Amino acid sequence: MQKKEEMEEERNCVRAHVVMLPFPVQGHIKPMLNFSINLACKGVKVTLATPLFITKTVEVKDSKVVSESYSDGCDEGGIAEAGSLDAYMDSFKDVGTKNISKLIERHEHSTYPVRCLIYSAVLPFLLDIAKRHDLIGASFYTQSCTVNAIYFHAHQGTLITPVQQQTVSLPGLPLLRTQELPSFVLDKETDSSLLQIVLDQFSNVDKTDFLLFNTFDMLEDQVVNWMAEKWPEKMITIGPAVPSFYINNGVEDGTHNLRNLINADLSSSIKWLNTKETGSVVYVSFGTLARLGENQIEELAWGLKRSNKHFLWVVRDSEEHKLPIKFKDEMSEKGLVVSWCPQWEVLAHQALGCFVTHCGWNSTIEALSLGVPMVAIPQWIDQPTNAKFIEDVWRVGVRAKVDEKGIVISEEIENCIWDVMHGDRWEEIKRNAIRWKKLAMEAVGEGGSSDKNIDTFISRLVCTR
Repeated sequence: MQKKEEMEEERNCVRAHVVMLPFPVQGHIKPMLNFSINLACKGVKVTLATPLFITKTVEVKDSKVVSESYSDGCDEGGIAEAGSLDAYMDSFKDVGTKNISKLIERHEHSTYPVRCLIYSAVLPFLLDIAKRHDLIGASFYTQSCTVNAIYFHAHQGTLITPVQQQTVSLPGLPLLRTQELPSFVLDKETDSSLLQIVLDQFSNVDKTDFLLFNTFDMLEDQVVNWMAEKWPEKMITIGPAVPSFYINNGVEDGTHNLRNLINADLSSSIKWLNTKETGSVVYVSFGTLARLGENQIEELAWGLKRSNKHFLWVVRDSEEHKLPIKFKDEMSEKGLVVSWCPQWEVLAHQALGCFVTHCGWNSTIEALSLGVPMVAIPQWIDQPTNAKFIEDVWRVGVRAKVDEKGIVISEEIENCIWDVMHGDRWEEIKRNAIRWKKLAMEAVGEGGSSDKNIDTFISRLVCTR
């Protein structure tokens, strides 16, 4: 039984209690999990609340963060069970919000009542729950400031969607061609519901107490400055939301005990990488949502073969049937194909030479933070914009060109890998990758821009009691 003195000491150390409410997909859970641990390491009690169906696949192995679950009305399969995103959101608004309120109420008479709700920005209606319970409401944006600025202008009507002009000029951003914009603002009928969701992130932005962005000041300096002027005192950068254990080259800090459990052997890919020379391996991953066509997967396979490089390729179980027949067996000496791997550990591994990526924001900022050059093959959502910045702004990689059918052919993949690992731009790309890694380390290090922003956020939680 805990002694009275120990309980008193613990009570004095806790500065505030925050409930974290990610949208139940990996792209939201992953950065918010890590931000939870960052807050916990600074004396904040964090409760990570996720729908019941998520608890079957995700677990937090860290004593600093408390996990709780609630029913969103789709307890067996979330969006898949609901049948559509719109149906799931209706269920979440009806059932999920009521159960989140009950979760908050359970803590009202505890030692540490809830002080703040931090929620995915795509769930803006959760601010109503925060205000109903007299809590601070903080919206967490999981995409770059650049992409969210584009969505804000679309929400305000200063950028008309679907975008028809050839180029777009917006405050704090470089000139963007139409194909470099997020797919949701283009003329794609299938994206209409998703477009509304990302635009609604700004539906009550003036009432939100904090706007938290998973980026750091130097990475997007011009648009960060524009946003900070637009929303002074509430817009803050808190990224990169990557465990500092990996950014600091394996220096123990107690914040890396995060694991995604998808029935995968966490060590197989790392053991394989341990047998390879420094900078020799091509890592290929297209995230958890992108679905590549069979033709594109075949071109990727032959492009990797043509490169004659060792490769680690993540192919989800649902996509494996698209691989060329016997490809895994024929390439077993050169490559390892897995259904999942611990991406932080892989990107931090010395054997890695480049990352062939779909350019999702989590993957992009992780690679930037860990100094890994990239071959960009964007698919949709924010990825075309991230790819633009990878090649032209941060200059840490190249964008693969598509053919007339929208496919990146094997020769292009081979050439891009060569350019990043050996070509004329190799030295510049590697130099820039190291520079951004250093700047990311500085941002999250003691006294860095994101570190100070997090301290300011916490102090305002405490001071406004």
